[in-house]
Amino acid sequence: MMNRRSLFLAATAMSFGVAFAGLPAIAQEAATEEGAGVFEMVLGNPEAKVEVIEYASFTCPHCAAFAQDQFVSIKANYIDTDLIKFVYRDVYFDRFGLWAAMIARCGNNTERFFGLTEMLYETQRDWLAGGDPATIAENLKKMGKVAGLDDAAIGACTTDAAYAQGLVDWYTENAERDGITSTPSFLINGVKYTNMTYEDFAAILDTELAK
Repeated sequence: MMNRRSLFLAATAMSFGVAFAGLPAIAQEAATEEGAGVFEMVLGNPEAKVEVIEYASFTCPHCAAFAQDQFVSIKANYIDTDLIKFVYRDVYFDRFGLWAAMIARCGNNTERFFGLTEMLYETQRDWLAGGDPATIAENLKKMGKVAGLDDAAIGACTTDAAYAQGLVDWYTENAERDGITSTPSFLINGVKYTNMTYEDFAAILDTELAK
């Protein structure tokens, strides 16, 4: 099932690039030369004794709710205070989630990535409204521009077949290894959890920090 999904996502990633096919060929060539490296997006203290890995999809309503509720308190009380290391890993259950990640990860800039992540979740209903692929691609392009990306950068990131395949392979490996079947899911020091209240999340973090 995962292999079939990977093939589907890789194919649909290419349809995203079609929306920006009018960009100069030089931008597309540069993207190919850069390769398909995928970077972990990390907040907080990289040396912290507690590591939290969130698996989330940009098209998941529960993930959007978590981002605007529990995560705000987790960030203020545990991430910004350097008590934990927080890792965000994309999940691609559909093509639009992959497209959003291709924009958010463009340039591998951590600050811009988390800024776009916040924007994508806050406006999730708006940029996904209607479900028309061309409209969604245009909405994502506009959000990328708001975050500081220009047309050339957006074109390079969305037409790089090797990078799209690299993202799909990375997601597939992570999901299979960690048993990710729903979002949001979390690994807290290697133990998997599903969505929960801030109070429950904080209790687990406090227990791990006290060890």
